[in-house]
Amino acid sequence: MFQIRFHGRGGQGVVTAAEMLSVAAFLEGRHAQAFPSFGSERTGAPVVSFCRIDDKEIRTREPILVPDALIVQDPTLFHSMDVFQGLPDTGYVLINTTADYEALHIAATMARFAPGHAHTVPASDIARAHVGRPLPNAALLGGFAAVTGQIHMDSVAEAIRRTFPGAVGEANVRAAWAAYEHCRT
Repeated sequence: MFQIRFHGRGGQGVVTAAEMLSVAAFLEGRHAQAFPSFGSERTGAPVVSFCRIDDKEIRTREPILVPDALIVQDPTLFHSMDVFQGLPDTGYVLINTTADYEALHIAATMARFAPGHAHTVPASDIARAHVGRPLPNAALLGGFAAVTGQIHMDSVAEAIRRTFPGAVGEANVRAAWAAYEHCRT
């Protein structure tokens, strides 16, 4: 089983991102589940969402304490909570930022991860360019596909289209592809 924990703030699409990732896994014939954890339900409040992907039925329902991957939609959370809690050195990290690890004050933490397992992607900027709004969730799913190889980008694109039909969906698909390409280089 591959377990992903999403960290962000209310209004950034953290819950939708986990749901779209689970749909992408279903499209590949895999089992998946997605569910959120809310503190307070208001825009800007910290939100954690979870997604599990497996080739067999998933019976567990508890929050993910030891993730295989973290997707951080808002790096300001590094100053208010231990986002990396439970993530092993072999885990994957994808952070929505244009800043480097030194500027984020996480360089020592990031040094413990295997080469190629930690990436930054300017997902909000990519979304702004393609969607017209700085909503990083779809772009980060493209980055996740590139970084982990756990899901195919074509499945991510189809999951986005099913969630956001029409022009909005196509704009988000373009953002996801741009992040995918960014993370592959």
